[in-house]
Amino acid sequence: MCLARPMFFALSALLALTPSVGAAEPLNVVASFSILGDLVRNVGGNRVDVVTLVGPNGDAHVYEPNPAAARQMAGADLVVVNGLGFEGWLDRLVEASGFEGPVAVASKGVEPLGQEGEAHEHEEGQADADHSSIDPHAWQSVANAEIYVRNISDALCEVDRGGCGEYRSNAAAYVGELRELDASIKAGFAAIPRERRIVITSHDAFGYFGSAYGVAFLAPQDVSTDSEASAANVASLIEQVRREGVSTLFVENISDPRLIDQIARETGARPGGALYSDALSESDGPAANYLAMMRHNAARLLASMQGS
Repeated sequence: MCLARPMFFALSALLALTPSVGAAEPLNVVASFSILGDLVRNVGGNRVDVVTLVGPNGDAHVYEPNPAAARQMAGADLVVVNGLGFEGWLDRLVEASGFEGPVAVASKGVEPLGQEGEAHEHEEGQADADHSSIDPHAWQSVANAEIYVRNISDALCEVDRGGCGEYRSNAAAYVGELRELDASIKAGFAAIPRERRIVITSHDAFGYFGSAYGVAFLAPQDVSTDSEASAANVASLIEQVRREGVSTLFVENISDPRLIDQIARETGARPGGALYSDALSESDGPAANYLAMMRHNAARLLASMQGS
């Protein structure tokens, strides 16, 4: 008996260190771009491995899928996309990969805005061609990001019912952080006179931010960076900057800064640095995750309006 007890405890310790037979492997989730990938990681936690197709500082508007992306999608348990016409390349990639699994649309339930910031009626299931007048950048409102998180949680629960409790818990905790952030951003802009809440950016990606926080965004490009700003639009914008006394211009991390530099030279307005619209920064940058991105953008904008 004296020899049996040490052997029993040694065997118990060994079994404790051995993975249980049939332990669930992490889900392979493909997210279309970096901001969405971060939201999926926050909800999925350790139960998911997330691959992002369009990475930090990448431009999903001009992204061209490659064979590596097709292989990643083919091996996915779940694909998460923004929707609202943002991923114009998605159907081609799905066809090339042969993927037949679930595709979750994170923006489901968001009230879409048109390119000029107005509410836009939208029926689920519309063809991509019908998205041409819709602004797809819905994540730029923190309240919309909460909708994204709930949709991601629902999608993960459908694929992995055993982990649903964990997904719901992670989502609830993250939603708490989002609501605190949303309230903080609203309070910051509420303290700025409305006539000073005018911003020039390099492409029209901040309609939802403007609608949520009372900021007017002007841009020489429309909602997609795959089209060039016309000379007439640029000239009109320069005239408006002079007329309204806009003092600061912002370039986005995915955009060519030369257009903003031109407007700055012709108006005397100063460049205010980079805002993050469609992509996160690298991990050592100021917008390494969604919460950091929104804090960074709000802080930059508020500083310019306060004259600091």
